[in-house]
Amino acid sequence: MNTTPSTPTTDDTEKKAAAGTAPAPDMTKKAGPAEDAVPGDVAPGVTPSDVTEMDVAATDAAAEDGLEVDLEPDPYAEAEAEAAAAAGVGTGAAAVVSAGLGIVSLSGAWTGRVAAERETLLGQIKTSGGGSAAQQISEIYGDAWHTTALVNGLFALLALLVGVFVLVRPAFGTPSLRPQAGWVRSVAFAGVALGVLGVLISVGMYLDLFVALPSAAGG
Repeated sequence: MNTTPSTPTTDDTEKKAAAGTAPAPDMTKKAGPAEDAVPGDVAPGVTPSDVTEMDVAATDAAAEDGLEVDLEPDPYAEAEAEAAAAAGVGTGAAAVVSAGLGIVSLSGAWTGRVAAERETLLGQIKTSGGGSAAQQISEIYGDAWHTTALVNGLFALLALLVGVFVLVRPAFGTPSLRPQAGWVRSVAFAGVALGVLGVLISVGMYLDLFVALPSAAGG
């Protein structure tokens, strides 16, 4: 029986050396990209996939509630805003015109004065060949008075119609994005009030309710 210990061969020595010096496999998980990292304020045990799912759910809920902000400008919204601004300017100008027409109807317009002078001239022509005093009063003074009342009444009626149009405009057509300005309604109400007053005065002048035509004795 051979009791002499066997001498390790060169091959066995190299295999053992290789086995002893070979690096062990790295069992640790390397850090993933930035989007797979879990934020520091997330509860322990939450994986990156859970965070992504929660972000998607939050975005969907915000979109359903109308909270999503569209950073792109909407051309239709800009066009509607411009149209609303133009409509506001138009109604404001109409309100000022209404008030101006009401003031003219009460103070008298140059057109009424010219029309009255024309009627006076026509009356003088008609009565130049002779006529009674009553006829002269009617042709020269009465017609001019009634013409002035008629012209002033037309201005008052225009003021009334324009003012009413401004006040009822928001109730018709496409609803405006902006409410009607307070000063526009105030001026429009003033135009309506002046128009109503002018119409009443003009009707009274035309029907000789306030001041009757002078009468000639024995006419």
